[in-house]
Amino acid sequence: MAVSTRGLLIVGAGAIGAALLLSVAGIATGRMAGWSMGAPGEMMGRVFGGGAGDIGMDRAVEIAQERGASYPGGSLAADEVIEFSNNYYASIREKATKIGAFEILINRTTGNVIREPGPDMMWNAKYSAMGGGMMGSFGVTGSGPMTVTAQQAQDIAQHWLEANQAGTTAKSPDPFYGYYTVDFTRTGQLVGMLSVNGYTGQIWYHSWHGSFIQLRDLGA
Repeated sequence: MAVSTRGLLIVGAGAIGAALLLSVAGIATGRMAGWSMGAPGEMMGRVFGGGAGDIGMDRAVEIAQERGASYPGGSLAADEVIEFSNNYYASIREKATKIGAFEILINRTTGNVIREPGPDMMWNAKYSAMGGGMMGSFGVTGSGPMTVTAQQAQDIAQHWLEANQAGTTAKSPDPFYGYYTVDFTRTGQLVGMLSVNGYTGQIWYHSWHGSFIQLRDLGA
């Protein structure tokens, strides 16, 4: 299936691991427009959608904190946990630098954890679970300081939102190694998130979360 929106071409592609399928979006004109990539919400809904029971926000926070603390050296901590209808999302951050290390999804029913598909697996220049190999040219796209600034990333995100999520506003980007993750709101309420590649300006929309429910800021 292909969907075209102001030059944005989305086409199916590839797989991540044995459990998750991703769709890879094609090229939009211009460096600041970049690419847009997404994963089908239906597939992610099957993996992370509701089932019999729910672990609840408190348990999701515990799981995220355990995952951050388990990293060798004790240098990482969970920064926030967001409850969506399909999953719990958590960002794990470096304590010293405050730069994001990686992002995880927590199954609402079982509490099982995986690395978030998309940017975290394939653009993460320091903590990538993929190593840039399995997906070839869609792996890590740069090294060293990011060439796209935080303000440019926010502007890129806002431009994409105006074309694809009318009435939403990009918040200040969260820096990770190799990319930024940007929450966006509608009338002050968090709606979803996308990521912007820190070297190319490519956009990856996080289409797998479902509807926003609540956020717990852990202040890491």
